[in-house]
Amino acid sequence: MKKKAIICVDDEPMVLSSLKEQLKNNFKDQYLYETIDNAPDTLQLVDELTAEGVEIIIIVSDWLMPETKGDELLIKIHQKYPKVITVLLTGHADEKAIENAKKNASLFALINKPWDEEKLVETIQSALEKV
Repeated sequence: MKKKAIICVDDEPMVLSSLKEQLKNNFKDQYLYETIDNAPDTLQLVDELTAEGVEIIIIVSDWLMPETKGDELLIKIHQKYPKVITVLLTGHADEKAIENAKKNASLFALINKPWDEEKLVETIQSALEKV
């Protein structure tokens, strides 16, 4: 059976740690949980995992990050891997960025920071039902 992964992208280590812990607590060992702190390395990670036969099902990305904003990252991912479900996690995204992600990255959901664990889990569960 093919391994499946959920990737979380944020430039804040505490956010990544919390996301991973909450996902693992709720979805146990059904998935690989990868965390990464910047957009450029995310593209490389997705390519590497895909080459290893891992199916990336969901990417949860912060919007406000150095170098590349979350909407731009999700668009790049969507262009190369259109089946990956995209979720934007933010406390700062402007409407233009959200619309850009909806239009060009098939944005599945927007989760505002600080997020509620129940909302995060419901969003991920809903996304998984689409796989």
